[in-house]
Amino acid sequence: MLPRMTGLTAAGLEFTRDGELARLTFTRPDKKNAISYEMWSAIPSIVAEVEADTSMTALLLSGQGADFSAGADIGEFRTLRATPDGATAYDKAVDGAVRAITALRKPSIAMIAGNCIGGGCQLAVACDFRLAADNARFGITPAKLGIVYDYVSTRQLVSLIGPAHARYFLLAGQLIDATRAREIGLVGETYPVADLPEAALEFVRVLGSRSQFSVRGINRVIEKVLSGQQDTDEEIERIRAEAIHGADYAEGVSAFLERRKPNFTYR
Repeated sequence: MLPRMTGLTAAGLEFTRDGELARLTFTRPDKKNAISYEMWSAIPSIVAEVEADTSMTALLLSGQGADFSAGADIGEFRTLRATPDGATAYDKAVDGAVRAITALRKPSIAMIAGNCIGGGCQLAVACDFRLAADNARFGITPAKLGIVYDYVSTRQLVSLIGPAHARYFLLAGQLIDATRAREIGLVGETYPVADLPEAALEFVRVLGSRSQFSVRGINRVIEKVLSGQQDTDEEIERIRAEAIHGADYAEGVSAFLERRKPNFTYR
């Protein structure tokens, strides 16, 4: 087990390594973990570090205190988004954070309690998995601010919950509770607040026990499917061929036939 390492990458963010798990925590509980421009801008470099570090197998996003995140820090909008150029620069930072999480081949998990609204929900939707406490509330509210939601995040939301529910979210800007979020497919599982951290860690352990070559290869294929690609391509066929010739495949078949747990070695 690797030591737990902690570091502040930007004001309002804490990036830690806990064994094979990378943790990214929003640390502005007094502002319901509202995401500042500085925080948006720091996320891509954090994600790149997770991708490059072979000792890390997953990224867990969460919020300090009672909330995941109530969204972008609207208090900055009068200054940083006061002009068209400023709004474009701000949106570029948000888009960079969303695209970075989307492109991460290692599994990303949003552990959600309390408010998960606006930009906070946008980042959660960009993750591969969303696990929620039963007190969580969800909403995406651009129509309350006169903003048109960007294409990539809209596509992700529609792919996840369907166009009817996406329209409800984006056009009406209404909040829903954790039960409804699970019903429409926004979150995979819900838990009592006290049980959520351990449930999330257990799920991370399950993911870590699988072939990491398979996990990352499949994640790449899913990313291509969600981007609208209709058929296989050279990259996908290369990934599949490398899997067949890899050590994890041989170990997985042997373990299955010998009725034992596999000892996958790919990192």
